Amino acid sequence: MMTALHYQLSSVRHDAGLEALVLADSAGCLVAGAGAWPTCEMLAAYAPLLAHRSLANNDLVASTVGSLTESTEVRSLSVDGSEVLLCARGPSSLRGSSIARAASGCRRILGGEA
Repeated sequence: MMTALHYQLSSVRHDAGLEALVLADSAGCLVAGAGAWPTCEMLAAYAPLLAHRSLANNDLVASTVGSLTESTEVRSLSVDGSEVLLCARGPSSLRGSSIARAASGCRRILGGEA
């Protein structure tokens, strides 16, 4: 399953020219990713804060989240009743459709709901 997730994310990332595309759990742990490993880990760590901006509880974190917002998009997925986050970093014109394609593939692989 992990290999399938990686290939799904890699395919979408390549086709869309994204810098990175990651699947993270609700605590910000990297589940699967495509792109430079440090970037994937950083996106996974910030994904919960990007998805739920009210969690950014100090000025430094809020500032970092704000700067990432311009180049990043996050979509929440439910898998067996748990939230996972799909996070894409790259050109804004490509993120929306690409993250939708990646979400569809991740739901198929993981058997989750939208």
